[in-house]
Amino acid sequence: MRWHRVRQVVNVVNLSTPAGLLIARIGGATPRKGEHGLIFAHGYRIPFPVAGAFTVGNVILTKNADGYLVGELLDHESRHATQYVLCAGLPMLPLYLLAAAVSLLICGDPASYNVFERLAGLEDGGYARRRPRWRRARDTVRPGHAPTRRRSD
Repeated sequence: MRWHRVRQVVNVVNLSTPAGLLIARIGGATPRKGEHGLIFAHGYRIPFPVAGAFTVGNVILTKNADGYLVGELLDHESRHATQYVLCAGLPMLPLYLLAAAVSLLICGDPASYNVFERLAGLEDGGYARRRPRWRRARDTVRPGHAPTRRRSD
């Protein structure tokens, strides 16, 4: 309980939560108090990002009309709120975008090799683990060769 309060205060001071509230307002989302010191902003209308939910500071923005987050997805987004503390607030946004670009280069997916998504728990966020492009290329069937099966990542 105490950590949630510390995270809440730090994310206000580092301006990430106020930025999240501004993004919620611009996106037409309705904020309400949530669990663990988080703010749920439901009804976000801007088509970017494409994720069903995303976090800025302690604000979790979702396109869902009811805005309720529970279980693994709530845990995942809560971990992102903690990442804002560790990244000193708003620098998290360009760092996240850089990590998403690296993941796109590695496997064609912005989440699978994104360090922030991995640390928040890929599966908890509803993401699938994808293999790197170079591993998939080796696993394709070549004429005259039997396909090889490799363990998944």
